[in-house]
Amino acid sequence: MPTPPERRVRELRDAIRHHEERYYIHNDPESSDAEFDHLLHELERLEAEHPELVTPDSPTQRVAGR
Repeated sequence: MPTPPERRVRELRDAIRHHEERYYIHNDPESSDAEFDHLLHELERLEAEHPELVTPDSPTQRVAGR
């Protein structure tokens, strides 16, 4: 069973990917830049606190957007 941090990391990654697709692929953002940044910063914080949860496909591991 995933821990609370594991669940939240998964939720954040899914949300970030969703918003990136809406913004970059569909040119139809659903959130403001500030809201997106908040999700990304929360993910960065959780990964810093739990480095074992960092994966190569995490949005935090990319140099730039899509």
